[in-house]
Amino acid sequence: MNKAGADSVVIASNEAEAAAVAAVEQHHAQLAGALGLRVEALLGAAAGGGPAADRERHELVEWCNRELVPHALAEEETLYPAARGMAEARLLVDGMLDEHRVITGLVGEISAAPDLVRAAAAGHALRVMFAAHLAKENELILPLLAAAPDVALADLLAGMRELLGDGAGESGRTGPAEAGGHICGCHEADGPGYPELDARAIPHAIRHATILGALDTVRPGGGLVLVAPHDPLPLLAQIERRTPGLFAVDYLQRGPQDWHLQFVRGT
Repeated sequence: MNKAGADSVVIASNEAEAAAVAAVEQHHAQLAGALGLRVEALLGAAAGGGPAADRERHELVEWCNRELVPHALAEEETLYPAARGMAEARLLVDGMLDEHRVITGLVGEISAAPDLVRAAAAGHALRVMFAAHLAKENELILPLLAAAPDVALADLLAGMRELLGDGAGESGRTGPAEAGGHICGCHEADGPGYPELDARAIPHAIRHATILGALDTVRPGGGLVLVAPHDPLPLLAQIERRTPGLFAVDYLQRGPQDWHLQFVRGT
């Protein structure tokens, strides 16, 4: 079976089914990248308190209600009913539905938490839970559906922005850049307080999608620090084609093993 984000091939009934699986996995990576950076921003801001932390909490909840929750609901309406028709997937789907309830409950906890420490703790739990949930979908649900001769996954997903994003490939975007692709590996902030995204921990197949998802969360005047295992020239070209002139890029470290780049979004 396909490992989440690994450089392996899903066994699909035809090329269209394989392409549909790849599109969903790329959108999963974008969601994970966007969620990871937003949670990291909340964690960093909660340590200092003040209006910035309240803003990060509000924006995280707003993004979840606009992107994460609709994604879960769309899966419940399309992917899960199709998978539940297979005897080998019935119990798995029941467990995935339970995880959706946990995910939406954590979003509610972030919003209703009486203080920022508890809100940040719920945000961290949401990030961990969502990563594990996506791994099961990528490794188990999608390969089953793609290989099933009686399931037309490509047709099932046609036009489903909540499951495929706003587009596929390098021009695809998960949402407005000002509001903000498997595990993003975010850490504490570098430089002038920007959160850090460690791309070394991201499987190659979904690395660019995860980074693009994270960049979509950067507000005007904000930024992030990317740690890469090589000079990411193809990524930089992709970002420039996708959002021409939007980000200023500075190299903080050029190898020999790790490259650190600072992205700052224009105001």
